[in-house]
Amino acid sequence: MSFLEAVRLAFAQIRVQKLKSFFTLLGVMIGVMFLIAVVSIVEGMSRYMEEDFAGKLLGVNSFTLRRRPEVDVGGTTEAQWREYQRRPRVYEADIDAVRAALPRGTKAAIENMTFTAATSALARPRQVQAVGTEESYFTIKSYRLTGGRPFSSQEVTRGARVVVIGTETAEHFFPGLDPLGRELRIGGTTYSVIGLLEKQGSLFGFSLDRFAIAPWTSPISRVTNPRGDVDGFVVQASNDVLLGEAMEETRSVMRGLRHLSPGQPDNFSLETSASALAFFADLKGKMVAVGTALPAIGLIVGAIVIMNIMLVAVAERTREIGIRKALGARRRDILRQFLVESAALSVLGAALGIALGVGLAEVVSAVSPLPARVALWSIPLAVTVGAGVGIVAGIYPASRAARLDPIAALRQE
Repeated sequence: MSFLEAVRLAFAQIRVQKLKSFFTLLGVMIGVMFLIAVVSIVEGMSRYMEEDFAGKLLGVNSFTLRRRPEVDVGGTTEAQWREYQRRPRVYEADIDAVRAALPRGTKAAIENMTFTAATSALARPRQVQAVGTEESYFTIKSYRLTGGRPFSSQEVTRGARVVVIGTETAEHFFPGLDPLGRELRIGGTTYSVIGLLEKQGSLFGFSLDRFAIAPWTSPISRVTNPRGDVDGFVVQASNDVLLGEAMEETRSVMRGLRHLSPGQPDNFSLETSASALAFFADLKGKMVAVGTALPAIGLIVGAIVIMNIMLVAVAERTREIGIRKALGARRRDILRQFLVESAALSVLGAALGIALGVGLAEVVSAVSPLPARVALWSIPLAVTVGAGVGIVAGIYPASRAARLDPIAALRQE
C-alpha cells in the first residue's frame, strides 16, 4: 500500500466516524491552541519591548550616560539602591570631557526631563513631560515633525525660549487650533511653540505625546534640573562597532574624572537597550517555560486519548484486518495504515488548534494590554508536534493490528 493510499483510507475513516474522530483530536487541538497563543503573546511582547520600549524610550543603537540606570523593574536590591544614592551626580563639565573624546561619526545630546505643570491662555493647567535637550536629540530619537521645525544649535547656544510639543500637548492647550507661533507657559516661563511632532502613541499605557521639548540651556533647566546637574547624555552611533568604541571612550573618561582605580567598579551607568532589556530576557524565558506547561499536558492527554481510540478501532476492525491480510496485505501495510490514520487525526487537530490559537491571541491582544504577534515558525512547529504526537500514540495500536493472525482475525465476530 502506498503512502497516499494510506492517507486516503485514513481520511475516509475519519469521515465515517466524525464524532469519534472529533473527540480523538480534541486533546491535540487544545494543546496546540494554547501553544500557538502562548508563543504569539510572548513573541508580540518581545517585539513590543525591543521596538517600542527600547526604540522609543532609549533610542536605536545608542547608549545613555547617567548617574544610575533609568529602567528599573524591581530587580534592584536595597544595597544597590543605596549605592546609587551615594554616586556623584553628572555635571556639564563631565559631559564636555566625554563629548570631546567621542569618536567621529557619533551624535550626542544632553537629556534632562521631569513632569511639571504647563499652562496656556486657552486651557486649564496640566502636567506635561518637560524635556531639556539639544538639536541633535530629534535625530537620535528619530522624531519627525508634522508642522514647524526643531530648534537649531544657535537657539541652544543662546538658550532661546522655544519649544516643540507633542500631539496630546497641542490638543489640550490649543484645542482646534494650529499651535505654531502660540505661547505655552512652563515653570513660570513663556515659550513660543515652533514645532509639532507626529503622534508617538503610548508605552505601557503611558502617553508619549504629552511632552514639551526645549533647549536645555533655556530656563527649562530650572524646572528639570534645579541642582545644576545633568540627567543623561545620549550617544548614538551608526553601527555596533562604533557604539562599542564610543562606550569605551566614555567609560575611560568618566573613570578618569572620578579617579577610579582599576579594581573599583563604575560609579555611573552606561545604559543601552540591551542592558535595559536584560530583565525581559529572563522574564521571557520564564513565561515560555510556564506557558508551555499547559500545552504539554494537553498534548499528553491527546496522545493517550488517540492511543485508546486507536486500540478500540483495532478491536472493532479485527475482521477487516483479517480480510486484508488474507488478500495479501503485508504487516507493514497494516502498520502504515493505522499509523497514518493516527497521524492524520493528530495533524487535523493541530490545524484546528492553530486556527483557534491565532484567534485566541488576537482576542487577548484586543481586550488586554498584552500585545500578540503570530510567529510564522510556530505554525510548522505545531503541525510537526501534532504529527509526532499522532505517530507516537499510534505505534502500539498499529503494531498490535499488524501482529494479528489472519485466521484468528477472520473468526472474530
